[in-house]
Amino acid sequence: MPFFSLLEYAAFNLHDWSVMTPTIAIIGALEKEVRHIYAALENGTTVDEAGLHIASGTYHGLNIVATVAGMGTVNAAAATQHLISAYGANTVIFSGIAGGLNPALHIADVVIGERLRYLDTDTALIAESTPGLEEFASSDYLVDLAEEALREHGYVNAAGADSPADKGASRAVVKDAKTPDADPKQYLRGTIASGDRFITGAEVKNAVIAATHADCVEMEGAAIAHIAAKNGADCLVLRAISDNCDEEYDAFSTRVFDLDEYAQSASVLVLSLIQRLSTQLDAKANDELDA
Repeated sequence: MPFFSLLEYAAFNLHDWSVMTPTIAIIGALEKEVRHIYAALENGTTVDEAGLHIASGTYHGLNIVATVAGMGTVNAAAATQHLISAYGANTVIFSGIAGGLNPALHIADVVIGERLRYLDTDTALIAESTPGLEEFASSDYLVDLAEEALREHGYVNAAGADSPADKGASRAVVKDAKTPDADPKQYLRGTIASGDRFITGAEVKNAVIAATHADCVEMEGAAIAHIAAKNGADCLVLRAISDNCDEEYDAFSTRVFDLDEYAQSASVLVLSLIQRLSTQLDAKANDELDA
């Protein structure tokens, strides 16, 4: 069967959904970021292969395959390629946590990765191979769907006039007033930097900002988008701010609240996005059949 991106599926005259149903790959770096996806799948099965624990099933009529890649660009790239090659995934969605670089963003705010840049890689050398790019991107229509899902769940645009950052309000002031619920969650269509080291400390953080002009930093997103682009697959990377690059990994990893609460919230957002995607594909397929 030939490989089609989701946009190509939508353009097809889909007479046989049993053959042409799209497959969405959902990847996280940590098990807690994916466990809620496993539980939501219908007719779910699991298998251990290629060093991965992989769950397959359906959700709102779309084929879903989900796994935990592990941390780092190599693990992320390997998992992405396996799900594309072995399962024919047309779209890859990656959701996880990141260190904040943009001062307008705060803990639990979300960055939609419009642009993804490597942090510690000679990108000119990377670009000598297919797909010939030095930076990567989430698919435009998936970014739009993610923004819709975030707004539906009460997030406001950190770059817009309705943002607390633009009004001069700070999360610290709200917390001092002991009214944390008064400060809305934010999202930003922005830039994510990816590298194979945990970023901590003002000096290193400032160097990352200078090198990438990113809004947050993590260890997988650019590799996910890179492999998706290499295969002609659609891609979306979502990151929630879990810290401000100001604590060591050992201390960070022992915190439960940020990681567990975000992991569940992220799963809800991803499943909401997939539901929207299914509705959109159904509408486009029906338009093709009626034409």
